[in-house]
Amino acid sequence: MRRAFINRLCELARQDDRICLIIGDLGFSVVEPFAKEFPERFLNAGVAEQNMIGMATGLNLSENKIVFVYSIANFPTFRCLEQIRNDVCYHKANVKIVSVGGGLTYGSAGFSHHAIEDLAIMRALPGMVVSAPADAYETATMTQLAVDTKGPFFIRIGKNNEPLIHKKACSLRIGEIIVHRKEGNILLVSTGTLVSEVIQAASLLGGRKLKAAVVGIPVLKPLDEEGLKGILLGKKAVVTVEEHSGFGGLGSVIAEIIADNSLNIPLLRIYLPEFIDKVGNQYELRQFYKIDKQGIELQILEFMNQI
Repeated sequence: MRRAFINRLCELARQDDRICLIIGDLGFSVVEPFAKEFPERFLNAGVAEQNMIGMATGLNLSENKIVFVYSIANFPTFRCLEQIRNDVCYHKANVKIVSVGGGLTYGSAGFSHHAIEDLAIMRALPGMVVSAPADAYETATMTQLAVDTKGPFFIRIGKNNEPLIHKKACSLRIGEIIVHRKEGNILLVSTGTLVSEVIQAASLLGGRKLKAAVVGIPVLKPLDEEGLKGILLGKKAVVTVEEHSGFGGLGSVIAEIIADNSLNIPLLRIYLPEFIDKVGNQYELRQFYKIDKQGIELQILEFMNQI
């Protein structure tokens, strides 16, 4: 996903000399192609993410640059939240925040490097587009959309050689819902790199005679609510699955839509606990917290037996 991002960014930068990239002293082995080809549009702010956001905002407001900032997931979000809110969002600056390794991607680094509240925080910020692409193809498209969309834009990507969901390059629009499996009276909804596990969980459920439709939500804000309502209607149950805490993420988005529209649909939200006290790689932690394909399957089976 990181390669897809930097490759598309280089392509776009060749077409638009306003595009710049600022990093927080990381991303090496990934960002070099951009730095080498566009040295005058590349900056390393060092381990100073708050300054990075201020520099990006200044470049946009004073020089009309389209500025991408790039860092490990929790650093360009939590560490400089006030700067994002006051500098980027308040001024509607054309700054794009690329958050690398959302969720439990950096699982072995421990809680300090887990980003399981980022979607909620970014959703709460005014004017911020919030996206979590599922694979490299969606990442490339989201990079394009970030350039085409004026104003603050957040992209949450992985780094662990995530499997491809799409067979070829895809085009998306802001708020679009991607239907991965159409048939089924249970609807599974996911976002980001966890979509692949959810698709596999739907296959496991099929072996138990439960047909599950699967949709991916690459952009949580804004979202095509009318389109989603059309998919929700007629379903026996809805299940949201996310590599995020239970506060303010995908499950909250779907619960809000169900409540706001008085939809009578049972909802199961599968998410991470508030405190993550285990260390391991992303796969091990997904398995432990039951958000891998088998854990998702078992939780859905238990839920369906209760309704």
